[in-house]
Amino acid sequence: MTDPQVALLMLGILLCCIMLGFPIAFTLVAMGVGFGFYAYYNPALPWHENNILDLLVNQTYSVMTNDVLVAVPLFLFMGYIVERANIVDRLFFSLNIAARHIPGSMAVAALATCALFATAVGIIGAVVTLMGLLAFPALLKAGYDRKFASGVICAGGCLGILIPPSIMLIVYAATAGISVVKTYAAAMFPGLLLAGMYMLYVVVRAMLNPSLAPKPPKEQTDIPRSTLVWMVVTSFVPLALLILSVLGAILFGLATPTEAAAVGSAGGLLLAAAYRSLTWDRLKESVYLTVRTSAMVCWLFVGSWTFSSVFSYLGGEQLIEEFVLGMNLSPVTFLIMAQVIIFLLGWPLEWSEIIIIFVPIFLPLLEPFGIDPLFFGILVALNLQTSFMTPPMAMAAYYLKGVSPPEVQLVDIFKGCFPFLMVVLVVMVLLYNFQGLALWLPDYIYNVRR
Repeated sequence: MTDPQVALLMLGILLCCIMLGFPIAFTLVAMGVGFGFYAYYNPALPWHENNILDLLVNQTYSVMTNDVLVAVPLFLFMGYIVERANIVDRLFFSLNIAARHIPGSMAVAALATCALFATAVGIIGAVVTLMGLLAFPALLKAGYDRKFASGVICAGGCLGILIPPSIMLIVYAATAGISVVKTYAAAMFPGLLLAGMYMLYVVVRAMLNPSLAPKPPKEQTDIPRSTLVWMVVTSFVPLALLILSVLGAILFGLATPTEAAAVGSAGGLLLAAAYRSLTWDRLKESVYLTVRTSAMVCWLFVGSWTFSSVFSYLGGEQLIEEFVLGMNLSPVTFLIMAQVIIFLLGWPLEWSEIIIIFVPIFLPLLEPFGIDPLFFGILVALNLQTSFMTPPMAMAAYYLKGVSPPEVQLVDIFKGCFPFLMVVLVVMVLLYNFQGLALWLPDYIYNVRR
């Protein structure tokens, strides 16, 4: 068996282990070390001086000193502390009243709340679960169709993957070796476009079929203007200012992503204190969740970089590249093939595993096909929206089902997600045909350094 064949065997065993449910980070480390002993075997050296052991230590040190990845725990902490500050209930209620004259006003308010909250938190499970506890019962009580309301919560909860300051975009930038700042700039318009298209779909559906989204009774929305303004100011403005200040500092070069994330974490603490929600238990829980999630991401990087180093050394990466280039695909066909594979991987895997393990297989192929890695990253982020909402492994649907009333069936949630999947596909087609939606802003702001 040749070395490239051993590399393909290595990849096949990894996929089998993932499907069997083994812990992915440590499976990657075990596979990298195990096959590394074969790849770097030198009969003149004892087994404990094999180069794979030095490689593992060096990769671990590289991950722990990576400046880009320092932003991950800081943004996670900001998200977790904001999530526990009881801001979302005020935000949803005030936006619902402010949008009372729009068809499907409560669904529009839920999407706007999801977009803003997902931007601050960036964790799909947390956003879908919290909005499922807060907004979903309110939508059902107001007479909204179960499927329609389910789709709204699931679609809105997934926006945190795409809209900055997304944790996924930081991880992709570190994996692809590109600027986090440019990646954030590239994601701005597509993220806002997707959120806007969701809201447009909701309004049009509510206009065509008012029974899906009944108008709220006048007594529930008849609030003095001064009271409404105060509600919006105290619920929407503080969180929006926190997010905009963090993003603005990053995009305009006033601070690095790590520095902005640190300021955002401090701002989240101040915001929680201002809302009188900062308790010792909540702070301790936020720190614990931050450490747990950050450790998972870092060990995934250690395992992935060790695995990919051995895989590349054995010639697996070159074999895949030669195979794909030998198919004589056009750039559009390659993009479609890559996105279909990533879409299928999104059923059994989390986004972190897809970005860290499998996306690097496609990255060396971008240059031969003339594809900008920024553009590819935004397509992947859009694609992962569909993975979280597509049966049979639609994680957003399962998150919502876990907190839904018993009468809401999983099939109802799946059916409610399908129209929003079509919206995502429309945005992906627009992005395919108008790449400037992703590339114009980074070109405009950073054209001197591009």
